[in-house]
Amino acid sequence: VQLQASGGGLVQSGGSLRLSCVASGFTLDYYAIRWFRQAPGKEREGVSCISRNDGGTNYADSVKGRFTISRDNAKNTVYLQMNSLKPEDTAVYYCATDRVTVCEGGPPPQIDNWGQGTQVTVSS
Repeated sequence: VQLQASGGGLVQSGGSLRLSCVASGFTLDYYAIRWFRQAPGKEREGVSCISRNDGGTNYADSVKGRFTISRDNAKNTVYLQMNSLKPEDTAVYYCATDRVTVCEGGPPPQIDNWGQGTQVTVSS
């Protein structure tokens, strides 16, 4: 059972990256999927979420309008498209499976699995 995040890298301010979160050994479509990030010296913060069934999404205020989360259950993959990147987006990004299958209006998240993280660095 493994969850792997990839797609990070170094990009200039205003650039774009697409992160992928791929599961092996289990299927993602039983879960809501959440992206988190952690910058050096800061606490981990939630970035985005996509619900299990209806594709409902939510975003942190800091990324609304710039990031888009999506899922392709056939490929067992969730994506985070990040546009108009800013230096303050620099962090290690993690994906995680949430047994609470909705992003909003339900119980608090219950994280089952974490990906290993992918570094995103945005230069000014």
